[in-house]
Amino acid sequence: MILRAIERFIPKKIYRTLQPAYHFLLALAGAILYRFPSKQIRIVAITGTKGKTSIAEMVNAILEEAGHKTALGGSLRFKIGDESKQNPYGMSMPGRSFLQSFLRKAVKQGCDWAILEMTSEGAKQFRHKFIFLDAFIFTNLAPEHIESHGSFEKYLEHKKRIASLLNNRAKKVRTVIVNADDSYAEEFIPKGATQVIKVYLKDGEPWTTNENGMNFSFDGNIIHSPLKGEFNIMNALESCSFAKSIGIGTPVLVRAFSKLSSIRGRVEHITLPQNHPLHLKQNFTAIVDYAHTIESLEALYKTFPNQRKICVLGNTGGGRDIWKRKGMAKIADKYCDEIILTTEDPYNESPMKIIEDMKVGITKHKPKTIVDRREAIHEAIKIAREGDVVLATGMGSQQYMCVTRGEKIPWDDANVIREEIERKLAPES
Repeated sequence: MILRAIERFIPKKIYRTLQPAYHFLLALAGAILYRFPSKQIRIVAITGTKGKTSIAEMVNAILEEAGHKTALGGSLRFKIGDESKQNPYGMSMPGRSFLQSFLRKAVKQGCDWAILEMTSEGAKQFRHKFIFLDAFIFTNLAPEHIESHGSFEKYLEHKKRIASLLNNRAKKVRTVIVNADDSYAEEFIPKGATQVIKVYLKDGEPWTTNENGMNFSFDGNIIHSPLKGEFNIMNALESCSFAKSIGIGTPVLVRAFSKLSSIRGRVEHITLPQNHPLHLKQNFTAIVDYAHTIESLEALYKTFPNQRKICVLGNTGGGRDIWKRKGMAKIADKYCDEIILTTEDPYNESPMKIIEDMKVGITKHKPKTIVDRREAIHEAIKIAREGDVVLATGMGSQQYMCVTRGEKIPWDDANVIREEIERKLAPES
């Protein structure tokens, strides 16, 4: 509100020049107000284009299994000890000194570790400043938020600001863990790191992943998880490497991964509750996933190689990463058997314009266009046959849809899918 009021009276050029200073001073004021809480708690930060939330949840599960009291802040939820609340903000790093306040509360509650997802958008506004890290995990990098940052180079620059937090010597041991298979891994190894751990997918061999979960090797032991996908194997290997770096043994990892059966909005299997009378009648798979890049969408589709895929696909509006629309549609055209194009987060852009941009990438199939996302999901569930998989992507665990004039409509892909499954399976009256 303050920024919007000031913006009315200051020329845009001057406003944009002063804006970074405003955000920096706000970050400094928050750190002072809450007395630099990150100095009093161990912090592991996670950044990258994909996988942040999954690794955050994996690390949390491992730390809890090892007996640590944790705080977790990310796009999925904010958790301190046993209290967990769904993230209502639509961003991993809310402003107005939220993270400093969050960390102070974690310190007061006696948490041993805080696990933080950190984003380029947050770093752009200095929300990462004055947070002192014990460990940093880099997942991967792919083009994202290009319009917001101005270029891929600036996107990379803002991501690297997060890694540079390890250059602060407030913590004695400063560990960096990177996905060494990613071509940008070396750029996320700051000089101030006291311990560098490079993780390769081959480190998990022999590994397997199928509809029953995944198995991978770590320190000579085979670990099983109900989670799925090659991408989750890398996520798990980085999480295990972090755990090993702080002295957590393999037996704890085995127990933690066996218990972590799903992550909200990330390859999340949707079924009716087990006590529902129609639960056993569902003979197809339904998946909700946040896949919002070309790479993540392809990785998701490849996770279900032997099933007929019915894909519900949308793209964000408001000028956000317009270039991805055709590319993501091409991936759907390559892997999906049925494609239903629909609305995601249109913001102030015409949903039909977004859909038309996607259609350009589809040449093999004749996609269905259903603007209403509920109706699109209804159609996907309706045509699903035994053994099929319905994949609704883009929204993940989001609790609202962003439309024109800044309005947010309550939304939950998982709940909508459950309702549509029940609608399909319910006996006709």
